Amino acid sequence: MTAALLTCLDPLRPRRPDPHFAAAAAAARELGAAVALLDHEALDRGRPAEAVAGVPTGLGPLWYRGWMLTRDRYAALAAALAERGATLLTDARQYGRAHELPGWYEQFAAVTPASVWLPAEPGRTPPPARLAALAAPLGPGPVVVKDYVKSRKHEWHEACFVPDASDTERLAAVVGRFMELQQDSFRGGIVLRAFEDFTGDEVRVWWTDGAPAFTTAHPDAPTTAEPSLPRPELDRLAPLVRALGCRFVTTDLALRSDGTWRVVEVGDGQVSDLPAAADHRTLLHALLS
Repeated sequence: MTAALLTCLDPLRPRRPDPHFAAAAAAARELGAAVALLDHEALDRGRPAEAVAGVPTGLGPLWYRGWMLTRDRYAALAAALAERGATLLTDARQYGRAHELPGWYEQFAAVTPASVWLPAEPGRTPPPARLAALAAPLGPGPVVVKDYVKSRKHEWHEACFVPDASDTERLAAVVGRFMELQQDSFRGGIVLRAFEDFTGDEVRVWWTDGAPAFTTAHPDAPTTAEPSLPRPELDRLAPLVRALGCRFVTTDLALRSDGTWRVVEVGDGQVSDLPAAADHRTLLHALLS
């Protein structure tokens, strides 16, 4: 093994991993890797040195598997770990590139829905005229609203889907509701994505060093037995993943109604979730060996 695993501790039992990441920690130990614990709550409060106080000094290279972090929090984590002789194998610049849509969109523009975005602050909805100008390059037709990282697809008609982007009143209402519901979880800015008609559930492909390492159902999809998952053609996608320049990423893929596989989302693999039924050992073996 050439790397250790950093994951989040259980706030109620700080010597143990958070239950959500316990299977990953157990799999890493089974594979012979060291496991260190991060106090995510301390990091979220802006105390990175306290957050990594339990990480052994001189631990060396680390992969993180834990809760999502903002770019700034990730950079603070990387700096605090460096002070203890540990190095995140994804640096802060790479993390932002894979984690936020403006970082990865240009690389994947040919294989993902057309998108535009506008930086914004939590709780401050851009005025309708600014939203209309943002939407104009997409032309008339349906769009999906999200921020740089997440959508609210479970509030589809209320805070995600706009039937016609040229309907400025409806666009402003959906964006406003999205901002209201996101509150402090809002990240980066408003994104509008051209709606494409997908059939079936999304598939998540995990990539390490530009090669596909694991294919799973999307965590939000109904439980699907691994052998019955659809197998997207990845030859066209692999060069794009490699060109992104990030060692550990995920791509969420869906089959469009015309039979074309499309990229729905790209993510940093460290903070992408596995479905409950997935075997962590498969992924961690590719990541840690």
